[in-house]
Amino acid sequence: MAASQTPPPTDPAEALERLGRLSLRTLSMDSLLQTVADLSKSVMPGNPETSVLLLVRDTPTTVVHTGQLAMDLDETQYEAGHGPCLHAARTGELTEVPDTRTDRRWTDYMRRAAERGALSSLSVPLVIDEDERVSGALNIYARTPEAFDEDARTAATRFGPYAAVAAGNLYAYQSARGLADNLQRALESRAVIDQAKGILMERHKLTADQAFQELVHASMHANRKVRDVADHLVMTGELPAVTPRGDRRRPTPVTPPPGTPEH
Repeated sequence: MAASQTPPPTDPAEALERLGRLSLRTLSMDSLLQTVADLSKSVMPGNPETSVLLLVRDTPTTVVHTGQLAMDLDETQYEAGHGPCLHAARTGELTEVPDTRTDRRWTDYMRRAAERGALSSLSVPLVIDEDERVSGALNIYARTPEAFDEDARTAATRFGPYAAVAAGNLYAYQSARGLADNLQRALESRAVIDQAKGILMERHKLTADQAFQELVHASMHANRKVRDVADHLVMTGELPAVTPRGDRRRPTPVTPPPGTPEH
């Protein structure tokens, strides 16, 4: 397991900080993905098993999982061609199944999930590379019905960007086929994100997770990859300007979220 020999965290905030402190440039991406899966399993409700799905041009693969239950349910959806994890990866929508025994969507999958003891689930979409048609999902399969409240949903969506960055780098490695330039770009992507996190931590007195989430926030609002936002910050000292959707009057800079604690 990639979660190291330290005791598992007891709450999502602790788990996210642990992820935020990891150095992307020194950790293999499959190890980071496994760590995301392990940590989300340890702090999400419902005694869950988790997995990360990579969807490349509509071909799905489970790249990591925490137990056979997650693997079986992923594969059940691949065989059927539908289900909550595929829906999340294809549409970019957070996809929750409150109770597999009563949900009327994807009825063949629901029956199988209930038989296997997965009574609710949450699939967090991973935006990886739209140009290459690469996406994914972090899947949390709980053994209790209606396991996820608003706090759990919020925490799960904060795990997602870590999985997306790692899965994107893993895809770059796998698709490189020995091309040194592609491999070098993947390595540089990880290093520049680490640099950008450090800048934000120092400048705004952020924790490691807050700095990473700020890059993700800027990425979403500028409609650019996290790596590109990080590179812009490292090169210019500023996060890219943002034009909110539906408002083209004037770009506004991304600033740290209100209430960010000062140390």
